[in-house]
Amino acid sequence: MRASVLTREWPPDVYGGAGVHVEQLVVHLAALVDVDVQTFGVNREGALGHQVPANLRNAVSVLGVLAVDLQMCAAIEHSGADIVHSHTWYTNFAGDLASRLMGVPHVITAHSLEPLRPWKAEQLGDGYRVSQWIEQSAYAQAAAIIAVSEGMARDIAAVYPQVDPLRVHVVHNGIDTVAVRPTADATALTQLGVDPHRPYVLFVGRITRQKGIELLLAAAAHFDPAVQVVLIAATPDTPELGDSVGRTIERLQRARSGVFWVGEQVSRPDLLQFFSHATAFICPSIYEPLGIVNLEAMACGTAVIASRVGGIPEVVADGRTGILLRSDPAAMDEYAAELATTVNDLIADPQRAHRLGVAGRQRAVADFGWAAIAARTVDVYRSALEAAG
Repeated sequence: MRASVLTREWPPDVYGGAGVHVEQLVVHLAALVDVDVQTFGVNREGALGHQVPANLRNAVSVLGVLAVDLQMCAAIEHSGADIVHSHTWYTNFAGDLASRLMGVPHVITAHSLEPLRPWKAEQLGDGYRVSQWIEQSAYAQAAAIIAVSEGMARDIAAVYPQVDPLRVHVVHNGIDTVAVRPTADATALTQLGVDPHRPYVLFVGRITRQKGIELLLAAAAHFDPAVQVVLIAATPDTPELGDSVGRTIERLQRARSGVFWVGEQVSRPDLLQFFSHATAFICPSIYEPLGIVNLEAMACGTAVIASRVGGIPEVVADGRTGILLRSDPAAMDEYAAELATTVNDLIADPQRAHRLGVAGRQRAVADFGWAAIAARTVDVYRSALEAAG
């Protein structure tokens, strides 16, 4: 069996959970089936790259996406693929078109759903209508859809009721707990200026409304003065949103000490340091199909404080590996108040934070290994091929 995996993100250009997922999945798929990777950008190790044509680089961004997808489809035609596997709407069109042209099954991994991310209109403009159309069309025709959580499966049923539930398979995201593990090294912290003798909470994520960074910043104004706040937040959806969040962070820095912002991607070794030494990792997401970043924090032995949305409750065991907030993130003032209280209470009880972190590491190792996830993905491939005859 040969599978063509289609993705917007591939190392070193990985900026979100979908990219982390694809990178790890491919490594473990390669032990089970023949696999090739089609991605955006230049050719690089492990992947054939496809670039936006020069005459479309100043056009509406969604036109560039479609052009790249057409190139992917042409490459798939010559790859000998038995199955195509697309990730996010950015490559759903390529997978759908290749399936129709070549008669091979198209498998989609659902990392998110466009209709549930209305803030994407800020980034895509009128192209947001096109991204929704691409996703809807691809989901209607796909041989199989992999939902990364039970919560995502429920969202698919609600948003796309025309999709046969028998075509939806739940295969959770995973984590490489050998590579992602606690480290004693703290040089990255000290270089940033973080005081190793004061507790800190950590946020890691893109600057997008989905990740709830604005909710965290509102809460941080009410954190205990002893608490440091480390924000690893980059890749804003729009320059305007990036500027707005930047100004809010600057106001917070003027109002209290110990607020640190890294506005660029951080190397994996440095990121593990920030995870490992945090008292708590904060995930204030408005929408989160699963949240690999929570698994990364857990794998580093760090307690998680997170929104009770989407697939997060399937990862973070409330009261055992972390704390899930009761408030709706849409109720900003109430949510921010609960988040501030929860952070302050946990900081005041470091033994509890330690217990949650230890249990989180144990859960990550026991329940979210990539080898099993790759095997389940191949099972989905086989069922799609059998159904196709």
